Amino acid sequence: MARPNMAMRSFLRFHQRLYEASGGLVGHRLIGVPCLLLHTTGRRSGRRRTVVLVYARDGAPDAPTGYVVVASNHGMDAPPAWLLNLEADPAAEIQLGRRSQKARAEVYRPGDEDYARLWQLANKSYCEATPLRSKGFVGNRRVWISPDLLQSA
Repeated sequence: MARPNMAMRSFLRFHQRLYEASGGLVGHRLIGVPCLLLHTTGRRSGRRRTVVLVYARDGAPDAPTGYVVVASNHGMDAPPAWLLNLEADPAAEIQLGRRSQKARAEVYRPGDEDYARLWQLANKSYCEATPLRSKGFVGNRRVWISPDLLQSA
C-alpha cells in the first residue's frame, strides 16, 4: 500500500507538535477522537521517540485498566517504528491530555487469547472515530498499554 500523502503526514506532525507544545491542553481530542502521546525508546538509537495515536479505553470509563492502540501504520505493509520499539522494550510513557505516566505495552496478534476482545474494543472506537476501517487500514496487531500506577509521572 502507498505511503500516506504529504498533506496527511504534515497534519499528523502538526497535531503531535500542538499536543506536545501545549502540554496536552490541546490535542487530546482531535475532531472528537481521543488521542494519546506514546513515548518509546528507539530500539537502535536509544533516543526518546514520540507518536500520537488514537486509543480505546479498556476497563471502566472512570478507571481504565489500560488502553488499546492499533499498529496499522496507515495501511502500509511494514509495521510502524513505535511497534518495533515496544517489541524491543515494552517500557514506555503515555500522555493523555495533561497527565503523563509510565506504562508497559503488550502486543497481541491474531490467535492470541485476548485478541478478539481487544479487536472489538478498538474496532468500536476506530469505527466511530475514523474512516480507516473502510479503507482497510486495520492492522493485524493490537497493543495493550497498561499504566504503571505506582510510578505516575
